[in-house]
Amino acid sequence: MRQEILTGVERRRRWSDAEKRSILAEVGVDGARVADVARRHDLTRQHIYQWRAEFRRRGESLTEETAFLPVELTSENTVTPAVTPSPVEIVLMNGRRLRGIEGLSASGLAQLIRVLEGA
Repeated sequence: MRQEILTGVERRRRWSDAEKRSILAEVGVDGARVADVARRHDLTRQHIYQWRAEFRRRGESLTEETAFLPVELTSENTVTPAVTPSPVEIVLMNGRRLRGIEGLSASGLAQLIRVLEGA
């Protein structure tokens, strides 16, 4: 059991976006649940859920690995990468990663993401 003694005026802790992302990235790694991660960082589960919602509301990624690829629009309304394509990897909000999904339809991919984020 861990005990913390506060002296002086109690203040709220402040977490930077980088610290929040780091903590959120721990959820799902090696089976870690939200409660496990919250306990490890002396937080409530609600903090983690609020942080997730905050990033989603702002439209920001939870990982620092976000990258943009240049594309060119052709007359057939298709998107063609301007560079040699690299393997596709999608990082879900819960930290899970999808790889090797090039042949999957958009609706199939959306369904797969819903299932994995709900699991």
